[in-house]
Amino acid sequence: MARQADGPDEQHQRPAGVSDATVAALGKLSEALECVERARGHLYSLHQLIGHADLMLDDAVEQFRAAGHQQIAERIDTELLGRNVIAGRWTFQIVEDFDDGYHALFRELDRQARDELVGGRRHLYEAEMKERRRSRGRPGHEARPGGEG
Repeated sequence: MARQADGPDEQHQRPAGVSDATVAALGKLSEALECVERARGHLYSLHQLIGHADLMLDDAVEQFRAAGHQQIAERIDTELLGRNVIAGRWTFQIVEDFDDGYHALFRELDRQARDELVGGRRHLYEAEMKERRRSRGRPGHEARPGGEG
């Protein structure tokens, strides 16, 4: 079995002539995108939680009616059930606008910067950090999956 080279694979190596400042800037852009991805997950959580709560209101309305509280049931049914969460929008519309606008542009700019500056390579900053921090030759510190270094 051939021994794998010690160090990151080609897709995680800095192309010749790329400066530390460029790798750092791409790393910061990637970190910012990761924050946006987390925010996107929270937005989808909001979407699902609000949708679930709206469906739960059906049971609440039914229970208020059964308990003889018609006015409360009617107000929830007509004023809250199915209401927009912000002006003119349910959460699915917020998610769609976010995905098609801000999120799509962010991902496009991240991809464009990586394509133009480092041939599309991802996580160069982190790959170089891994190389600085790992203990060569120690189990669990291999450069790549299946590697010995």
